[in-house]
Amino acid sequence: MRFSPRSRILLVFVHDVLATLVSWAFAYLLRFNFSLPKEFIVSLLETLPVVMLLQSAIFLKFGLYRGMWRFASLPDLKRILAAVGVSALTVAAVMPFMHLGIVVPRSVLVLDPLLLVMIMGGSRFAYRAWKEHHLYGPRQLQGEPVIVLGAGDAAVALLKDLERSTAWRVIGLLADKDELKGRQVYGVKVMGSLEQLPIICEKTGVRHAIVAMPSSTHVERRRAVDIANSVGITVLTVPSFDDLVSGKVSVSQVRRVEVEDLLGREPVQLDDAGLHQLIEKRVVMVTGAGGSIGSELCRQIANFHPALLVLFELSEFALYRIEQELAQSFPQLRVACVIGDVKDKKRLDAVVGRYQPEAVFHAAAYKHVPMMEDINAPEALRNNVLGTFSVAEACVRHQVAKFVLISTDKAVNPTNVMGATKRLAEMVCQGLQNGGVTRFVMVRFGNVLGSSGSVIPKFREQIAKGGPVTVTHPEVTRFFMSIPEAAQLVMQAGLMGQGGEIFVLDMGESIRIADLAKEMIRLSGFTEDEIKIVYSGLRPGEKLYEELLADDEHTLPTPHPKLRIAEARKVDEAWVQEAVSWIESGDFDEIAVKRKLKDWVSEYAPMEPGFQTLAVPHSITIH
Repeated sequence: MRFSPRSRILLVFVHDVLATLVSWAFAYLLRFNFSLPKEFIVSLLETLPVVMLLQSAIFLKFGLYRGMWRFASLPDLKRILAAVGVSALTVAAVMPFMHLGIVVPRSVLVLDPLLLVMIMGGSRFAYRAWKEHHLYGPRQLQGEPVIVLGAGDAAVALLKDLERSTAWRVIGLLADKDELKGRQVYGVKVMGSLEQLPIICEKTGVRHAIVAMPSSTHVERRRAVDIANSVGITVLTVPSFDDLVSGKVSVSQVRRVEVEDLLGREPVQLDDAGLHQLIEKRVVMVTGAGGSIGSELCRQIANFHPALLVLFELSEFALYRIEQELAQSFPQLRVACVIGDVKDKKRLDAVVGRYQPEAVFHAAAYKHVPMMEDINAPEALRNNVLGTFSVAEACVRHQVAKFVLISTDKAVNPTNVMGATKRLAEMVCQGLQNGGVTRFVMVRFGNVLGSSGSVIPKFREQIAKGGPVTVTHPEVTRFFMSIPEAAQLVMQAGLMGQGGEIFVLDMGESIRIADLAKEMIRLSGFTEDEIKIVYSGLRPGEKLYEELLADDEHTLPTPHPKLRIAEARKVDEAWVQEAVSWIESGDFDEIAVKRKLKDWVSEYAPMEPGFQTLAVPHSITIH
């Protein structure tokens, strides 16, 4: 039998009115051990209408009829407690002034609210329990058996969500806290520690595990994944802590573990107050706004409520994508979408002059090392150096307060054109720091996980096609950090910079790319016999390892633990103008570019044509 919403509210209200009657009467009966004297029968009957009227009015006032019994929860119980508490005090206060000539036992005034809470709260939770068993009880036997690793808040929320799932049936929890062993959460037992997973899998035959530890350190999460992988079961995980907090996803949206989860780092601690001062209610501009770093900078900046965010991007499609994303995620954000080339001085001057940004984050750059090495070297020089100079010059002309250059670890002792041009871009910014209004800040970091052209998407695509996975060299290593972490630290460095500094991000430990490939193969459910790794040799301009400091550089600490300042060689503005004039002449080829870069960037050591450091044939595989 179905009822309309109004009918349901009326039924619940009638239920609570009857509850006031029953609890008031039962309080009298309990007070006199179910043998009620005649004079107190009169007291009960004469006070009952007053009590029912007062309590019903207070229940309406407290909004007890907005919720649904089927979803009764702790907030509903809190509202009931508050409403009953106020009603009990009101009844106790009103009775003496009614001049009824009757006596209400004080114990009745105490017993009545206790009974009322039990009836009203108990009936709601009993209905929810019956409804959930009726709807979801049979489903709990249908799902795939799974064991949950972790017993924190995320694991508890996951169990609650999976109660209604037809896909999964949780058979137990594993947690390292000894005091939790043998306890139950939503009827699911904590079966032991993470180390006992192999034994439990053997006993129960479970073939799936969900790692529900989003707020734990990445070391703890990796340990859990490694234990599950060692058993050979499918490992899933809940969304990241940031995604859960932001409301983008729910905890029950489990997915397969990706390599990014294992390479994760501890959350960045930001100076929120300082960043609000830098960004909030101010105009901020991002060049290369549609790229990997540029788009993430836009997302992070949007969190601090700028008055206007200017998106400067050459690619129409990339600009459209970030504009649509920001419109959906930050509907109140004012955005200006500007298509333009960072080498176009007139366009930049018009844009900066029109919007008058107070901070500019320059992320536009050519960054693909082998592609920029030979025939594209002149374009790398123009885009990375002349483009940086053009944006910086516009900022100086229009007195922009902060200019932040996104640099790279490949600018340190560069062996390739891309790295040398980024080092030259740093020098250009240093040379323009002449005491004017604009303060130039440079930020160096290594590879970011999942960026366009990075190794992880490439490996993922190769694994999806059945392999092989190509790695340039068995010993090649790289630094990695997540795109959000890189963007957050860039903003933090921009806040801290006073002008002319090169900030170096703490990239943690470098990672062997071959180990990364093996990890991705394993996480994809394959073995190294099924998906082979092929070593192809270092590409033009590539190094075995990247550095964050040149040989003659030292660093100074900053108040932020993940940021240091490099003490690098500086140049003056006259030197910058001479270099820019040569680039603007445009009369050069790749050989001339490399020769000139060597003159400008003394630490630049280009590889000789045909040079390879890997003396193994391309067909060698690893098993």
